[in-house]
Formats: sequence, structure tokens, C-alpha cells
Amino acid sequence: MKKILKCGIVGYGYMGEIRRAVIERHPESMQLVGVCDTNEAIRAKIGGVRTFSKLEDLLATKIDILFVCTPNCFSPEICMTAMDLGIHVFCEKPPGRDVDDIKNIISHEKSGTKLMFGFNHRFHPGIVKAKVIIDSGRFGRILNLRGLYGKSGGMQFKKSWRNNREISGGGILLDQGIHMLDLFSHFCGDFEQVKCFTNDDFWKFAVEDNAFVILQNKKGQSASCHSSATFWKHTFRLDITLEEGYMTVEGLLSKSGSYGREKLIVASRQFEDAAHAVGNPSEEVTYFDRDLSWDLEVEEFVRCVSDDKPVTTSSSQDALRVMEIIQRAYDDALKAKQSSQDLHKTKH
Repeated sequence: MKKILKCGIVGYGYMGEIRRAVIERHPESMQLVGVCDTNEAIRAKIGGVRTFSKLEDLLATKIDILFVCTPNCFSPEICMTAMDLGIHVFCEKPPGRDVDDIKNIISHEKSGTKLMFGFNHRFHPGIVKAKVIIDSGRFGRILNLRGLYGKSGGMQFKKSWRNNREISGGGILLDQGIHMLDLFSHFCGDFEQVKCFTNDDFWKFAVEDNAFVILQNKKGQSASCHSSATFWKHTFRLDITLEEGYMTVEGLLSKSGSYGREKLIVASRQFEDAAHAVGNPSEEVTYFDRDLSWDLEVEEFVRCVSDDKPVTTSSSQDALRVMEIIQRAYDDALKAKQSSQDLHKTKH
């Protein structure tokens, strides 16, 4: 019989509540020992489990796994502190505010201590099925990808800590677009060339409310991502073009249901010899109604801990790869803005 892993959560906001629910749905493998949050009002509302105001007090309970659900500026130090004590860490994305943060976390990884990041989109049913079909080779190699991922904003959106550079490190690209960029890497591996344009013309956050990223790798595969806080409608769409067909994952199962019903569209390439109407192939559509991504990623992490196996998906190297892409994107966007400003000065 495998050991039941003792778990703790630090940070009890939206994600902290989700992680607690996942832990409590799996009593055969996990037990929630305590929750740490510095906000007294939040602690007062937490029932059924011990609460702590200080991280060291939670860590002193000898937990096996710590779920880090804090804002970006706090996550790296917490991860490093826990791993230095030999505690396995599951951390929400992004892994800090910049590349240096994830590099610092990696420097504290120890042999036998597991570290995984919350890129749960890899575990969404539409993505999982698309990956299985692609890996089968049925449609040949991927030619290119295109992703749209954005929020509707809202009256309270401007007050979110995610739009405060000191806390978050970046805007919509780092907060939400990171999932799409991670999926690009999940399907195609490394991307060496990065171009990006950003703006904050509407919300005026001093961090981007729109980002347009174009990528290309050594295999000649290209990808484009538009991450936006001004779609006015929650939107997720990933288009994958392959040699022998195409796929689209559209909609996203979520707690609010605001992204629409998740579905996978698959179609074979059809030319004149296979279709009456060129460019209008028959499509196979699969709908998904249960979001198991939160459970599946934690179950994968628990297996790695229990069986002492390396973390091979949503690993620290995966996190480093996508953070490097984002850093290059931000650097390129800054160069583009400076070039535009210089051109404007020259004209006047």
C-alpha cells in the first residue's frame, strides 16, 4: 500500500481553493494537513483544516508536498525554501516574474525532490486527444500553429494584482498567453526565433493588455499567438495545420464556463481528387464536457513522487523554455517600440 502524501497549500485564493478540492477528491493518495495565507480575513473563512499565517509553521508540520498558489513575486522564494527542506513542490504558473526567477528555482532542485508547474492546459481533453492523434503520425508533421487566448476584461479587472508589474512581472502574455506558448512548445519543442509587438492602449496598466507573438524553430515550424485583455469575450482557440490535415481546439472547460464548450475539430486534407468542393473538407467534431485537467496533472505529480520518477511534463525545464520565449518576446517588443519612437522623432 502506497503512502498517503501529506500536503500543504500556501496562498488561498482562486487557485488555492482549486488545489484543495483536488487533494480532497483523492484521499487514497493525499491528505491536506494545512493552509497558509497571510490574510487574516481569508484564514478566518477557511474551515475543516489547520491554518497558518507563517510559511515556516506550515513547513514544520513535515508535509510531503507543498502547493504554491501565491502571486508571482512570492512563488520563487517559497519554492526554494520548501525544496531546501526536501519538500516536493507543485507551483502555479508562471514560475515567477522573469527568467532569473525560474533559474533560481532550478538551482535549488535536489535529487529526489520533485518540482512541477501548473500548466494544466496540457491536460485539457481537447489538447490530450489532439496530441495523441498528432503523435500517431496519421496527419504527418505539424506545419504551423495559431493561437488566440484572451479575456473579456470586466469592471474589477483593473484592480487585479496580475496587472501590477511589481507583483506579476508582466501583463496578459505572462498571465494567460504563457499557456498558449507552452502548448506550442508541447507540440513542437523549442522555438529559436521570436518576434513580438505589445501595447497597452486600452487599460493603461503599464503592462501589456495585448501581445502578438510570432515564433519559428529550426525545423521550419512557425506559430503565432495573440494574447489579449480586450477581446470582450473569453476566447480560446488553437489551430494546428499538418501535412495531411488540420485540427482546432476551440472553447475551454473552465469553472465559469465562459470560454464555451470545449471541442476538437479534425479534418483530412482534401484536394480535387477527394472532394467535390475544394477547401471544404468533412470535419469530425468531438465535444468535451468534463474538465479533469486539474486532477490529471496532480495525479501525474503524485505518481512521480510516490514512484520516485522524474517529472517529464510541466517540468522546470518546460517552465524555463516558455519563460525564455516570453523574455525574448518582451525584449523584441521593447526594441520595436524604441525603433518606432526613433522613427517618429526623425519624421518630426
